Order: sequence, then C-alpha cells, then structure tokens
Amino acid sequence: MYEGVVQDLIDELGRLPGVGPKSAQRIAFHLLQAEPADVRRLADVLIEVKAKVKFCTICFNVSEDEQCRICRDPRRDPSLLCVVEEYKDVVAIERTREFRGRYHVLGGAISPIDGIGPEQLRIRELMVRLADGAIVETILATDPNLEGEATATYLTRMLKPLGLRVTRLASGLPVGGDLEYADEVTLGRAFAGRRSADD
Repeated sequence: MYEGVVQDLIDELGRLPGVGPKSAQRIAFHLLQAEPADVRRLADVLIEVKAKVKFCTICFNVSEDEQCRICRDPRRDPSLLCVVEEYKDVVAIERTREFRGRYHVLGGAISPIDGIGPEQLRIRELMVRLADGAIVETILATDPNLEGEATATYLTRMLKPLGLRVTRLASGLPVGGDLEYADEVTLGRAFAGRRSADD
C-alpha cells in the first residue's frame, strides 16, 4: 500500500461504483501526473455539481432548477408517464427519441437482499401524481432483472385498480445478436413478445 494522502485518494476512488482497486490506483496515478490546472478544474466541477444539482420536484430527475427541462417542456405529452429506476435510465430513453411523455424516477428497485422495499422508493409520490387522472398510460421501464421485475410486478398491482393503461417495455433479442448466444429467458421473451411480420 501507499502512504498518506495517496492511499486516501485510492481508497476514495475505490468507493465509486464500478471502480475496483486497480482502476482506483490507475486513476490516482493519472491525477498525480496531470497538470495542477486540470486537477483543479475536476475538483471545482465536483464541488459545483454537489452545490447546484438537485432533484426535480415533480419527477425526481436531476436538475439545476426546481423542475427539470422535461417537466417544464410544454411539448411533452402529459398523459404518458414512463416510470424508471434511476436518472441514467431517463437519458437512455431520451437518446432513442421515441418517447415524448414525462418521467417518474423511483430512485432504485425493490431488493429485499439490499434492504430496499417499496417504502424506500418514490412510489408514494407516483401515486400522488396519478391521482388527478391526467395520466392515461404508465409505462414501466424497469430493468429486465430480478429486482426490476419485482418492482414492475408490485407497481402493476398498485396501478391496475386506478383504471389506467399499464404497459411494460418489450424485451427480447438485441438487433445484430445471434440466437446461439441468447440466454433462455431472453429467447423466451422474444417468442412471447413476437409480432406480425407485416408490422
């Protein structure tokens, strides 16, 4: 191990998601070799992002204002609501340019192993948003994993009695993928979600 502040830097970088010990060490030594102005700029941006960025009071996406740009945009369809787990999911969906409604960020997924139940998510706030009847379709865009499926199932049970349309994103084979490499669950969903060849 290294001594003093160098090891402290490696330890702090290693606490970041997706950064293992070797990556933390590589980043630390990159920063040590970088120009002081570059490191200062990075430090300033980190401090500024913590000071300026907050959560949208409507959808809970990240924003520098009380409401995010999507919630402020009058061209968005207020009758469509896409429910996602995390803020990064909003960006992924926006890149497709296919969805013109609004979002609701849950802040995670139900995961009993991690101690995350429905109470820890923004489900209560979702129910408040749906209470006025302005939203006619809720798209559940949770991850296609165990936690995402559990969250979608829970939400479906909560939302069905409200009389609105509840849909899930289709799942199946990726474009450019090979059948031989698809796992059984993905291939099964592709069969279950098949559509007419004329579409």
